[in-house]
Parts: sequence; structure tokens; C-alpha cells
Amino acid sequence: MRFLIDFFPIALFVVAYKMHDIYTATAVLMAATVVQTGLIYAVDRKLQTLHKVTLLLVLVFGALTLFLQDERFIKWKPTVLYASLAIVLGAALWVWKKNFLQILLGSQLQLPDFVWARLTVIWIGYFLFMASINAYVAAFFSTDFWVDFKIWGYAFPVLFIIGQGLYLARYLKDEPAGDQPGKP
Repeated sequence: MRFLIDFFPIALFVVAYKMHDIYTATAVLMAATVVQTGLIYAVDRKLQTLHKVTLLLVLVFGALTLFLQDERFIKWKPTVLYASLAIVLGAALWVWKKNFLQILLGSQLQLPDFVWARLTVIWIGYFLFMASINAYVAAFFSTDFWVDFKIWGYAFPVLFIIGQGLYLARYLKDEPAGDQPGKP
């Protein structure tokens, strides 16, 4: 269910682009992201910082795209988002000596500090990769190709999540048999 909530703005964006144009698709993306944010809030009763930043960037870059009739703004929004995330994680880890991933996810995952640090560096690399690849496609390919890239580009986060899961699996501790529900 959560995957559908996360995916539907981009899916609607692509459909609107294929049926109309980049400006209609941008307006659809803006509206869908507002709805998505509302749904997330309705389910979780809170919004993560990433949801707030994504909404803000979609609305700002979308508005610039529509008002200036310049598709470059919406095409560069993912690059700005990913680069910003990499900068924040990097500055937090290396300048402020805080690990934002551990702060956000530490209550859900029990991992050694060195794994949290490594994981944060991996996420920084992933965000820089995603920012770079979007920038490259946005700068050197047609809008048609960039929109198609938005769909098949979802392979990158899926592969990242699988790789991250494989990396983390060796550090996750199994609960003792007595602590599992339904076990004596």
C-alpha cells in the first residue's frame, strides 16, 4: 500500500505527459503530491521531513515550470532534492557529528554505530548518484526520454533497497525464541 502512495504522483505525471504535455503533467504532479502528502499524514498522523521537502520542491519547481513555461525547472527538481539530501546527511555526519539516519531509524533497527556510519555514507553516495544521473538525463536528453527515465529509473531505488537489505541482514539480530509472539 505504501509503495502505491509513494509511486502514484510519478505514475500520474507520466500518464498526463503521454496524454498531454509537460505543463499538464507538472500540474498533475503538483496536485498528486499534495494528495499524497495528505494521505501520508492521514495514515501516519505526521509527516517526515523528506515528505515536507519533496512537497515544497514539487510545488516551487512546478510553479516555476508553469509560470515561466520552462520545463527545465521540473526536470531539475529531482537533482536538487537528491543533492540536498546528500549534503544534509554529509554535513550532519561529518560537520555536526550527528547521524540523521540513526536518529530517524534507530528505534526501528538496532545496529552498531559503525554500521550506521557506513549506511549513511552509502545513502550519501546513492543520493549523489541519483542527482548526477538525473542531471545528466535532464541536460543531455529530450523531455520524452527524461519522462521515460522517470519510470524505468525506478529500478535504481529498488536495487538500492535490495542491496541495502542484503548489507544490513548480517547485522540484524534474531529475537530469542521466547520473545516471539506465539512461541512458548
